[in-house]
Amino acid sequence: MKNIVLIGMPGAGKSTVGVLLAKSLLASFCDTDLIIQRECKKSLCEIIAEIGIDAFVQTENRIVAAQTFENCVIATGGSVVYGEDAMCNLCKNGTVVYLQVTAEELEKRICNIKTRGIAMKDGTSIAELFAERAPLYEKYADITVDCTLLTPEECVDAIIEKL
Repeated sequence: MKNIVLIGMPGAGKSTVGVLLAKSLLASFCDTDLIIQRECKKSLCEIIAEIGIDAFVQTENRIVAAQTFENCVIATGGSVVYGEDAMCNLCKNGTVVYLQVTAEELEKRICNIKTRGIAMKDGTSIAELFAERAPLYEKYADITVDCTLLTPEECVDAIIEKL
């Protein structure tokens, strides 16, 4: 089985949907944010606070590009699409699924923006971040699933149907 790579904005449900999808497909589950935290021995918030957003994106790109995934559902960080090397690695043996959610719905879902470890500059709104990243998600997506009004279980069903 090719890997299934979930991309999308923070709050789109990549981790939640990823676990359920992996169970449905009898696959392993990997979360690139957890891989980064484990390698750096710090939370994403701590990493971003210490080295800044640009250096974090470079670190994320380097770490994700170096991973080997097999028979895996991979939940990525929302900023992974900034890293060409990371995306090349994820795309080479994976089907990329963009979990699309409207900016308005994301604003409802993301309550803890300061503690989530989101790679965004101070003063940037979710809508502005969405506008910046959406073209990159669309560029890399093999499949797009609109998850705005779906439960995690319904997202899994929609992904499986499109696969």
